[in-house]
Amino acid sequence: MNMTDDYDLFVIGAGSGGVRASRMSAARGARVAVAESTYLGGTCVNVGCVPKKLFVYGSHFGEEFDDARGFGWDVSQTTFDWARLRDNKTREIERLNGVYRNLLESAGVEVLHGHAELLDAERVRIDDRVYRARNILIASGSTPSVPNIPGREFAITSNEAFYLPRFPRRVVIVGGGYIAVEFAGIFAGLGAATTLIYRGPLFLRGFDDDVRSFVAAELRKKHIDLRFSTDVTAIEDIPGTEPPHRARRVHLADGAALDADIVLYATGRTPNTRNLGLERAGVACTARGGIIVDDQYRTNVPGIHAIGDVIDRVQLTPVAIAEGMCIANNLFTDQPTRSVDYTLIPTAVFCQPNIGTVGLTEAAARAQHGAIDVYATDFRPMKHTLSGRDERTFMKLIVHAESQRVLGAHMVGPDAGEIIQGIGVALTAGATKADFDRTIGIHPTAAEEFVTMRTPRASA
Repeated sequence: MNMTDDYDLFVIGAGSGGVRASRMSAARGARVAVAESTYLGGTCVNVGCVPKKLFVYGSHFGEEFDDARGFGWDVSQTTFDWARLRDNKTREIERLNGVYRNLLESAGVEVLHGHAELLDAERVRIDDRVYRARNILIASGSTPSVPNIPGREFAITSNEAFYLPRFPRRVVIVGGGYIAVEFAGIFAGLGAATTLIYRGPLFLRGFDDDVRSFVAAELRKKHIDLRFSTDVTAIEDIPGTEPPHRARRVHLADGAALDADIVLYATGRTPNTRNLGLERAGVACTARGGIIVDDQYRTNVPGIHAIGDVIDRVQLTPVAIAEGMCIANNLFTDQPTRSVDYTLIPTAVFCQPNIGTVGLTEAAARAQHGAIDVYATDFRPMKHTLSGRDERTFMKLIVHAESQRVLGAHMVGPDAGEIIQGIGVALTAGATKADFDRTIGIHPTAAEEFVTMRTPRASA
């Protein structure tokens, strides 16, 4: 094997976290290499946040055309071209791949292509070449997982959904997390008959209960068939059907069966830790395969660090980026060590309507703080007074009864993510309900409701 020169930092994985750690470390004078076996930008850029949001934009137009009539516009007959949306999306992703390459190379980072694996705490191998580094960062991300059920080979995941050769007429989505709910909105919005199956009594576990119930009601208005408290027992290929309409039959635990053109599993993501040489290097992992790290993202092996989805904490792109910034700071500056505060992470779910949330749910706030005040409102957005659409917006504030500090803010409605981002700044700064009350609203907007709610719905 050939040995290269030493590096100060060798990064395995050029996703959002790995790229940020690489660039910022190089900017601080470190000699850095990053290895990537697939595509630059990781899940987010290629088969995650970015293409998903582009598909969400595309799926809104059907409703927009309908809504236009109430505003005086007569829209002629419309058609949807899946191949055009898919291929335009792919061109944008390819452009972003180039942007990521330029960012790395401009920062002086050496980009290596191939599957990297650890030989020990200081050496990494790609094919027949060995690289030595004083610090190794594992940022290899995660991958969709499909349970081992009969017929699992007939299911697809979100990875394949972005590249379907043709648009399906009927879609069954299995899962109750944000990816499942978002794809249900995408496929339904683009015209597919869509069914979402979740084994629990209500999807979006971990979100505020009022938000979960509100979203379920809104999705049913959009003719998405929600099947809760059941699960898939088997998937079979239907004999006699041929492309382009090859069909699958989905068998459910409650005895029902559904036919679909595609069956999309969105039942979680597994850390990418297989075939990385972790056992050889002695790196400890959880039972799920996530790499165990301390608050400075150090593994149990000195010199080996890990961030992002592979540590299985909070699988969100901005979190991985923040963790990457901590790595660059902690390893290559004299500044105090940093770690990410996971308590106030603004989050958006790009279902339709959107969810935006930051801070504690009502249940978590009661459990942690006891007495709380809850402010909530739901209303018909101004736009739909003319469009005639039966869609509502929901907003909620959770307030600590004694200190009046706002513990959580939740919204379901158009542009909820854009609105909650600003609210997240307020909560991070420790805003109280009085701070919200004395803030002048922007009229007429939905966002002004967050500063005009005056009467608590409940105190306990």
